[in-house]
Amino acid sequence: MTSEITLFVNPTAGRGRGAHAAQPAARVLREAGFSVRTVLGEDADDALRRAREAVGGGTGALIAVGGDGMMSLALQAVAGTRTPLGVVAVGTGNDFARALGLPVREPAAAGRIVAEALKGEQIRDVDLGRVGQKWFGTILASGFDSRVNDRGNRMRWPSGRFKYDLAMVAELAAFKPIPYRITLDDGKVREIEATLVAVGNGSSYGGGMRICSGARVDDGLFDVTVVGDCTRTTLLKVFPRVYKGTHLNHPKVTTHRVRTITLQAEGVTGYADGEPMGALPLTAECVPGAVRVLAPVRSPAIAR
Repeated sequence: MTSEITLFVNPTAGRGRGAHAAQPAARVLREAGFSVRTVLGEDADDALRRAREAVGGGTGALIAVGGDGMMSLALQAVAGTRTPLGVVAVGTGNDFARALGLPVREPAAAGRIVAEALKGEQIRDVDLGRVGQKWFGTILASGFDSRVNDRGNRMRWPSGRFKYDLAMVAELAAFKPIPYRITLDDGKVREIEATLVAVGNGSSYGGGMRICSGARVDDGLFDVTVVGDCTRTTLLKVFPRVYKGTHLNHPKVTTHRVRTITLQAEGVTGYADGEPMGALPLTAECVPGAVRVLAPVRSPAIAR
């Protein structure tokens, strides 16, 4: 393993935590004997280009510092390569780090795990989802939750997560179940009315909402959660239960475990790792061992 590694930094992650977090992580890595190069980008496209150049140039590891948006960019650069990915999670969501059992908003601790994993060759092959040429590590969301994302992204005020709370209230007021056509591994088309369909490589989104609570990142399968045609009242009762994963016991919720899934619905955008993946229809495939990650060998989120 080369001692030259790359910090891939989002300086605005977590309202500025990204820039501050890079410093203790870099210090820990340098104290461990690694030569650390920092990569920033003027925008997402420029950042991804620079990350791919680092991977193509033979960096020993790409260490993403930021939230799930930064992890998403990093995955596009390292998926399908032999370059391992390290995660210093300091954003507002950090669900990919949670799926790997890694520290959240503890950059020095995350840096130590990266250093120890590199020195001890504790590198795990974990699964990713793929839609076309785009990779994702956590959840592909569609339906009520993705419409909240759509509305929140259009709002100029307020800033931060509060605007998504307001967006949720607005979407609830206009809410109607969505007609879906879902095709699973068996090829059978299922026509259903649903509130949302979540396709999980990892178990959570939105900063710990365990919508696909049984999902594992190393089993070669998606966990798909379908929330059926709820009324507003039922949705308000069920949705808070996602933080513990107990919503899966509700009679309006069904689950599937599949390698591939196609989602079709009018006027619905799919989001994965919090980033837009495009309008439905979309086909997602679980790709086993698509990325090498620097994580504890006995990560509690990976082992049952």
